[in-house]
Amino acid sequence: MRMSCISAAKNAAPAELIAASLGALMHTGTMKLFLASYLHPQLREFLHGKILYIDDAAVGMEEVSFAQKEREEVASIASDFVSLTVANTTLEEFETQVKKADCVYVASGNAYRVLYELKKSGAFELLSEAVRGGLPYAGSSAGAVLAGPSVEPISVMDDPGAVPELHDRTALSLTPYVVVPHAQGTTGPYTISVISETVQKYGKDWNLVLLRDGQALLINDDCVELI
Repeated sequence: MRMSCISAAKNAAPAELIAASLGALMHTGTMKLFLASYLHPQLREFLHGKILYIDDAAVGMEEVSFAQKEREEVASIASDFVSLTVANTTLEEFETQVKKADCVYVASGNAYRVLYELKKSGAFELLSEAVRGGLPYAGSSAGAVLAGPSVEPISVMDDPGAVPELHDRTALSLTPYVVVPHAQGTTGPYTISVISETVQKYGKDWNLVLLRDGQALLINDDCVELI
């Protein structure tokens, strides 16, 4: 029997839950998500074994410090680290790597880009099925946004024009919540005014969850914890 629950760690801010009323591929069937603003100390407790690292969101940003740090951190956790760019991978190879993985991690960057590549290739459905079947899913920033119902509410933060071919902005819908990362308003271009505009524009219609860097949503089926 599933039990709905939501709790918050002592260092978290529940008030930041904005507008929140709060074929498996050989996995257990319990959906496990770790959705971070940008990395997190407890990520090491969630990720394990062979990690499939999907980096399409960061294409063109590989030499930027945040992308390098993120890749290095996740690689240091893995016993076997497999970096994969969906845009350069066949659907058959993607399916093979998903089946072999113990966890999947979707990197930071542009949420529109990674969504477009997943949908264009057909990997979107395979990834969704695997995670719903129990493959643990973690992501930071764009990777966290991708787990929600749509990337539309992130349009103030990410440039939809990076992939004008993307017309359907429906994301994986693994959770009803849309993560708004970097909500402290001090990370690069993500100023307080950008965060405020996002809330004003989309807060009434979407279950936005504002996360500061160093915060994450830990989801086990219907149990949601802000850490």
